[in-house]
Amino acid sequence: MLIYGRNPVLEAIREGQVEQVWVARGVENWLLKELDRLGAPYRLVPRIEMDQMVKTTQHQGLVAEIEEAAYADPEAPFRLAQKRGEQVLLVVLDGVTDPRNYGAIIRSAFALGAHGVVSEERRSAPLSALVLKASAGTARKIPLVQVKNIARYLEQIKQQGVWVYGASGKTTKTVDQLDYQRPLAVVIGAEGEGMRRLVAEHCDELARIPLAAGAESLNAAVALGVVLYQVGLGRRKG
Repeated sequence: MLIYGRNPVLEAIREGQVEQVWVARGVENWLLKELDRLGAPYRLVPRIEMDQMVKTTQHQGLVAEIEEAAYADPEAPFRLAQKRGEQVLLVVLDGVTDPRNYGAIIRSAFALGAHGVVSEERRSAPLSALVLKASAGTARKIPLVQVKNIARYLEQIKQQGVWVYGASGKTTKTVDQLDYQRPLAVVIGAEGEGMRRLVAEHCDELARIPLAAGAESLNAAVALGVVLYQVGLGRRKG
C-alpha cells in the first residue's frame, strides 16, 4: 500500500512500517536530513513521476510503501481501555463516506482519548492512502473496527454495559447535559443527513451542540472533537 504526505510517511518510518521510500527531487534539505537521521533508505524521483505514482499532487514530495492497513477486531478497543484503566470510549460512524472526514475523525478520536473508531462495511470510506494522510499518521495508533451493521453493533455493546450517545441537531438536550461517567459510544452521522432513523433509535441519549443563530451544522470531524472534549470535561469532574 502506498501512503503519502510528510506526517504519515515520517510516522510510519519511525514505527518501522515502511518498506520503500520515494522523495521528490527539489525537496528541502531538512527533510533529507531527517530521513538520513531515521536511517530510511530512499530514492529520489522527478516530481511528475511521484504525481503519477499516487495520482495526486498533494503528496508533499514524500511517498512510501507500507503493509496494507488492516482493521482491528471488535474487542480491540475494549482491551485498550482495560490496559489504560479507563472506561471505554468508542466513536461510531454512521454514513461518513468522505475519506478526508474519516481521516480527520481518526485524528480527533486519537487526540481526545477514544479507544477505537467503528464504521460500517457498506456506508463508510475505506482505509486508503487519503485517509491515512488526513489522519496525520494516527490511523495506526488507534483500533479501527469495521462491522456489518451499525444498529446491530450498538445493540451488542449495550449488552456489554456501554451507553450510546448520538450527536443530533433534532433534539433539545445539549451535550453538556449528559452523564459521561460511564462506558460510552458516541455516534456521529453523515454531514447534512445525520444519523439514520434506525441508528438513532438505538441511542440511549441524543444531544446537540449549541450553535450560533443561522448556523446549520458542523463538519463531522469538528462535531466529534466538540463532543469528545465534553466527554473529557465530564469525566475529569468525576
